[in-house]
Amino acid sequence: MFYIALKIILYDKLRSFFTLLGVVFAVSLIFAQVGIYQGLMEASSVLIDHTAGDIWVTSKNSKNFDFCQPFPEYFYYSALQVPGVQSVDKAIIGWGMIRQQNGGQEQVEIMGYQPDRGVGGPWDLKEGRPSDVKNGNFMIVDESAVKRLGAFKVGDYRDVMARRIQIMGISRGVKSFTTAPYLFTSYSLAQELVTYVGHDNTVFLIIKTLPGSDKGTVIRLLREKLPAMDVLSKEEFSSKTRLYWTIETGVGFSFLLTIMVSFFIGMLIVGQTIYNSTIEHIKEYGTMKALGASTAEISRIIVSQAAINALVGYSVSLLVTLASVKMYEAGGMVMVVKTSVNLIILLMTMLMCLCSAFYSIKKIKNIDPAILFRG
Repeated sequence: MFYIALKIILYDKLRSFFTLLGVVFAVSLIFAQVGIYQGLMEASSVLIDHTAGDIWVTSKNSKNFDFCQPFPEYFYYSALQVPGVQSVDKAIIGWGMIRQQNGGQEQVEIMGYQPDRGVGGPWDLKEGRPSDVKNGNFMIVDESAVKRLGAFKVGDYRDVMARRIQIMGISRGVKSFTTAPYLFTSYSLAQELVTYVGHDNTVFLIIKTLPGSDKGTVIRLLREKLPAMDVLSKEEFSSKTRLYWTIETGVGFSFLLTIMVSFFIGMLIVGQTIYNSTIEHIKEYGTMKALGASTAEISRIIVSQAAINALVGYSVSLLVTLASVKMYEAGGMVMVVKTSVNLIILLMTMLMCLCSAFYSIKKIKNIDPAILFRG
């Protein structure tokens, strides 16, 4: 049946070509939407996911990483007393302005961390070391900030919140979801730059648990010790941040809507082609029925046509997606392509094309072999 389906597809090469283009367009759009969405979500929680800590303590009812509120530093000592806690690191995230060399200004996110320990700081440095920001007005800037801040190099100076700060390092892989570049500074300098935090406050407590301790138990004890705070595992805080940007901003709905529209467009294109092919070969199918072929056997021909369109269209779309990843990065966007997601899209493509064969199969069920004797 697969061979017959292939012969039918190759019989009208031009129509089959345009059908394939339709599938490739629809599936490539699905790939792009899913890949860009994943890239955005990874960017939204990039600092959480790459920071060496098991538990995060934030202000009560914090919605996401970027908009946490400051709280008193003395909670640091309370967290240290909880059984199962190995270490506690303070960190600050705040908003500020940087002056461009041409006189303009750009908004930035300032991440303050303890330079000697590096927790909350950059994890992949192109130049410099995490400890280079201590004992002075120093910062590390991610290479992705070039699009917003203009060209820069180690040794350059920039004015941040009216403070002259020297660039001591360049990091990689810290692209911001909000498009405001991240600047990494020492914890003490961040307290001075982000004035609304204050000298006696912090924004995060990042906790490592003792080897062999139960993280769930440590979280429960921390919540009992710090009832006025949110205590979340690394995974919970990451998911909470991603969920906020997905639902609260409508980003998730817009991507989902585009994916659904692409799915139905592809289904209509393939369905129309297969249905037209079925009508054109209606007498042939009638002959097969007259010779003893069952409806199920003929249906398998139609299903095979759908499957061939799905497999070929998916394969071409995957190649197009892989080839365009660098292009998206050059345009300032991140597209994530994962094997697990690729398999899900393959199943979606198969479902899309198989559903499109429904009306053609329904038409076959009602074929009367007597159609051969009609004019």
